[in-house]
Amino acid sequence: MRILILGAGAIGGYFGGRLVETGADVTFLVRPRRAEQLARDGLVIESDFGNVTLPVKCITGGTSDRAFDMAIIACKAYDLATAISDIVPYVGQDTTVLPLLNGIAHLDLLRETFGAENVLGGTCHIGITVTPSGAVRHLNKLQSITFGELSGDQSERVGTFGNLAKRAKLDARPSTDVRQDMWDKFVMLTTLAGATCLMRASIGDIMKCKGGHHFITEMLQECEDIAAAAGYRPDADFMARTHSELTKQSSPQTSSMLRDVRSGGRTETDHILGDMVRRAKAAGIAAPLIRAAYCHLQVYETGRQATDQ
Repeated sequence: MRILILGAGAIGGYFGGRLVETGADVTFLVRPRRAEQLARDGLVIESDFGNVTLPVKCITGGTSDRAFDMAIIACKAYDLATAISDIVPYVGQDTTVLPLLNGIAHLDLLRETFGAENVLGGTCHIGITVTPSGAVRHLNKLQSITFGELSGDQSERVGTFGNLAKRAKLDARPSTDVRQDMWDKFVMLTTLAGATCLMRASIGDIMKCKGGHHFITEMLQECEDIAAAAGYRPDADFMARTHSELTKQSSPQTSSMLRDVRSGGRTETDHILGDMVRRAKAAGIAAPLIRAAYCHLQVYETGRQATDQ
């Protein structure tokens, strides 16, 4: 299986690098500056699961006379339109497209662009960042990747990729209900990002405050209600685990969105909280806490853009 990974940043760099370690045929589609860095320094991964520096294959764009078997899109949601344009030359009639983006709003655009039968559902759970030197730094013990046919069918291509991911010692999770898996993460991530960004604090710091437990519990309930209205209510076990994780005393956990805010960077606000707010409105659900968090982050984005001009 010839795999193209769009981007060698946090998500693409980590999962792609782990596949490269096993000898998998992986090529990274990157910007010229990143290509130069990778050619000079290799792909550097820093992780409790093993530090490694890997020589990797890179391309920087253009056309291709041979399509890849799989194209993995591992970019920020706000770069999706550019990502689609970049990978079009490398996607053929039989290319499988696997997105590892947050949220679910991207699925319709990808299916419209590449054909419904070519697009898998996918999500991942990992704490990851890229250091100023370009190293991919793993921040926790999570390295799971969930993927499957949006129809719920079992397929040969899902099995083939699953075997590759397992050889890379990743927590590979082929799924026959990947839409539900994506909604589950959507619920969790919206709560985590909304709470930590609105309060500009970690879960542990929020829990130190009077009303902190109630605040997170209510925001999580709003997300569950919206998912249920869409037909994807998370099961009781998932909700219990998520509530426990998001109300853990002294937890240092934050969201990647808060890390983006603290660094003055662009956020996936509209794709995550904005999409949840739009779905709440369509379902007639008030969701006041999610709306407040979304408003707060829109103010941040307005100020950031004004500073950039």
